[in-house]
Order: sequence, then C-alpha cells, then structure tokens
Amino acid sequence: MPDIAMPPSLTVIRHPLVQHKLTLLRQKQTSTGEFRRLAREISLLMAYELTRDLPLESLAIETPLEPMQAPILSGKKLCIVSILRAGDGILEGMLDLVPSARVGHIGLYRDPDTLVPVEYYLKLPEDVADRLVIVVDPMLATGHSAAAALTRLKEAGAEQLRFACLLAAPEGVEVLTGAHPEVPVFTCSVDRELDEHAYIRPGLGDAGDRLYGTK
Repeated sequence: MPDIAMPPSLTVIRHPLVQHKLTLLRQKQTSTGEFRRLAREISLLMAYELTRDLPLESLAIETPLEPMQAPILSGKKLCIVSILRAGDGILEGMLDLVPSARVGHIGLYRDPDTLVPVEYYLKLPEDVADRLVIVVDPMLATGHSAAAALTRLKEAGAEQLRFACLLAAPEGVEVLTGAHPEVPVFTCSVDRELDEHAYIRPGLGDAGDRLYGTK
C-alpha cells in the first residue's frame, strides 16, 4: 500500500485468503472463467467483513432437543447495489453469503474525454431507505463514478451506505472519502497510482473485460 495517510473510513481487508486470491486475480494469464470464480470467492469473503456488525435480536426457536432463545438478524436486511457492469462480478459472491439481500443496479459510464460519470440506468428496491446499502464496483480508480453513485443513492433516500471494491487507487480514495466522508470504504488493496488513462497501477487490468471476456 502507498506510504500515505489513509482516511479513518477506509478498511483494507488483509485476510490471508483474500490476499492470496487477489494475487491470482491480478495475474494476466488468469482465464476469464477463473477470474470470475476468484472475484466471486473474494467478494464472499469481503461480505463477511462488511457485515460483521449487523444488529441481532433474539428469537424463540426449538432445536430437536429443547426450546431456546437464539440470535437472528434484526430488522430489514441488506441491499446490494451494483455499479454496472463490472459490479455484478462482486454482487454474485455477496449474494452467496446473504441470499435474502435485495439488489439494486446503477448504470454509470465514464466519459472518455472528461472522465465525468454519466448515469444511464437506476433501479432500486422501494424500501432502500430502510436497509443497509452496500455499493459494489471492482475498481475505485478516479472515484468519480463511485462518488456519483453514492450521491444518487442518497437522493433516493438511502441513509446507511457502505462501498466495497477489490482494488483502489489513492486518488480514488481521496475523491470518494472527500465527497462522502461518513461512508465506510472496504477494499482488498490500495495500489500505487493511476496512470494517464486512469487505470490503477499495478492493478489487474479492466475488471469488466476480464470478467466477461470482452477484450
């Protein structure tokens, strides 16, 4: 990770399995199918970290032997919002862990000249304001798309927000946490820098292309 001050809202997930799988994900010889599988496995492990502080309540149940009071998730559950299209590569793994979560999608593309995000699609659950919303996108590069997505979700009523990505650049972390300092950000690595084309270095290439074999 770069030797710079990181904001308190940032969490880098250093679990050995996450870091091992991330290394395999980065390698250029990793096939499309293997890349997709690894991204799904990492996102499941990330979901464990993202949800470790969910509130619990007590429920009266019966085991095969006797009644008991047992912990269960309290209130409305999660909503996972994927930033299209690459966010779906993280979404599926998180749904493996929390299959009852609601799902939303926001479509943003980066204008190649201005690098400004342009929204072209938004579909959210009606009760998004009542749920913890986890926004997912594999790469936090410039940070502009992620910041725009969080702004749009706030406009839609979301109050409990978290952002998760596989990789981040210091520039993206600065933009996102500057625009939304109260939103926790989770990543597996903060890489060195962005290059002149706004790619994360050393990175892993274009996550969408590698997930879907489109390049």
